[in-house]
Amino acid sequence: MTMAEHGSGPVEGASAPAGRLRVFLVDDHAMFRAGVRSELGGHVEVVGEASTVAEAVSRIAATGPDVVLLDVHMPDGGGRAVLEAMRRTHPQVRFLALSVSDAAEDVIGLIRAGARGYVTKTISPDELTDAIRRVADGDAVFSPRLAGFVLDAFAARPDAPVADPELDQLTNREREVLRLLARGYAYKEIAKELFISIKTVETHVSNVLRKLQMSNRYELSRWAADRRLV
Repeated sequence: MTMAEHGSGPVEGASAPAGRLRVFLVDDHAMFRAGVRSELGGHVEVVGEASTVAEAVSRIAATGPDVVLLDVHMPDGGGRAVLEAMRRTHPQVRFLALSVSDAAEDVIGLIRAGARGYVTKTISPDELTDAIRRVADGDAVFSPRLAGFVLDAFAARPDAPVADPELDQLTNREREVLRLLARGYAYKEIAKELFISIKTVETHVSNVLRKLQMSNRYELSRWAADRRLV
């Protein structure tokens, strides 16, 4: 990809022309962002960019892009930190990792955190444009060798649990309550199923809401469904 200079940055919050995808760039190298912006400018609308995790979280929330191109390694936490901060509050935004790293642990870590794809910075502009469109449509996109890492990781240990820091906060009993709640059980039915009191069910639900920073059972149900806990 040509690292072309670009005279001026995008106007954040600007609306894209009809039919053009809105893309946000996260990378701590200004020259690289300028090159990507220059190469993609005729195909998508670049609505913003950021060089740090804090900037990315704030500006993605403000601009609401369709796809975020996300670097993996940055000084203050990198792509995974951005994903973990955004996935609950902005589930409609798709993330495509664009990195110089082709290490298996980086690829698998970003996919587990919620990225829809992972491509390296050797990708051509046309291929990157196609990858962005595919991710926006809900497809999973990988550079060919990187797809093999993901397949190998799960084929080697098909029953291995996927790391999930949020889920790991919950006790076994809280997970049982959450699973039944997501299936539509009333508190009374959960109490009967688990042989505990309704008051205890209420306490478990309150603890789960607090730990996951959610406000009602509908958010919990959607969260559980997304993780196939139901």
